[in-house]
Formats: sequence, structure tokens, C-alpha cells
Amino acid sequence: MTKVYSEEQPVAGKSHVVLTVWKKSLLYNCNGFTVIDSNGNLVYRVDNYADQRKSDEIVLMNASGRPLFTVHRKRLSLSDNWLVYEGDNMVKPRFSVKKHMNPLNTTSLASVSTVVESSNYNNSNSKNANYEIERSYTRKCCAMYDDRRRCVAEIRLKETNGGVALGGDVFQLVVHPAVTDPAIVMAMVIVLDQMFGSSSRHFCT
Repeated sequence: MTKVYSEEQPVAGKSHVVLTVWKKSLLYNCNGFTVIDSNGNLVYRVDNYADQRKSDEIVLMNASGRPLFTVHRKRLSLSDNWLVYEGDNMVKPRFSVKKHMNPLNTTSLASVSTVVESSNYNNSNSKNANYEIERSYTRKCCAMYDDRRRCVAEIRLKETNGGVALGGDVFQLVVHPAVTDPAIVMAMVIVLDQMFGSSSRHFCT
């Protein structure tokens, strides 16, 4: 059986975080995600007993099961909008994620904006964040840009050492140094999976 992780080569700088995302829960009869680092250590997990494609609320946890972010579908919205809360305290959302619906712009997937600044992050890069997510989640070739048009995170196909792609359910998440907490990006991956996980509309160019 092929391992879903392997030792990663450095990616344009020592501060990049490279994770392997497996669209599978480690718990029996659960939907979700398992996220591991290049040494095979579990770092994030999603365990959802409900049908994840129909769920309006999904919790991203660390390896020990502590809630990091909760993504929640915004009800009574004309478009596909999601709110991202810190931990499991769904009082004030940290981010709002809006799906782009323009059929003439097939490269732009979603926009992310800060709703409430976090008191848990002192680094200014983590505050007042506005991002655009582009290209194709379906084909696992996404890029996330900040408001200065800098690439801050990427989703890439995962390949074995022999160059064989492992398929859409196992992919690589590269988080650039501008994002101080990789869990934020993984929360966006969960939202993208809800928006585009079964869609074939967007194509990689």
C-alpha cells in the first residue's frame, strides 16, 4: 500500500509548511479529513458522522481533538457563503467566505474577508486578511492570494516518489510564510470542498 506521505523537498524557503491532506477520517463510519506533516505526524483532523456534502457545520480539530475552527454555512443567503469561527464558539465569525458565481470568470473560486480580528494572534499578517482563491479545487491546483496579490497558500496534486498522482482524495497543501497559522488555510480547504467537491465546472490552466 502506498504511503499517503513522504519526505518533502524544501519549497522555496525554510518557513514554508508542507502538509498532506487525505480526504478520509481515521474514525470508522465517519467522513472528514486527515492532515499529516512530512514526517507522518497527525496535525489536523475532521471527523464528521453526518454526510459531509450535506453538513452545514464542520469542525477542524488538532491531533488531540481540540477544536481550532468551525466552518458554518450562512443560512438565508442568495449565494454559497460560509462563516469561519475560532474554536467551537460560534458567537463572532473570524472570516467570511463567498463563492464566486460569475460564469464568465472560471478561474476565481471564492473570496475570503476578515469579519472579526482575532485576539489570539499578535502578528499583523493574521489580521484584516482578505484573500482570493483561484484556479481549480476539483483538479487540486488552487492558489490563495492576499490583497497585495502575493501567493500565500497552494493546493497541489500529491505524487509518489515515482511521479504517480495519488488521486484527488490525497493532495498537498503548501502554506507560505505570510500565513502564520496553517490551520486557517486548512479551514479554507474545508469550505472549498463544500463548494466545489463534487463540481467539474472549474478547470486548471
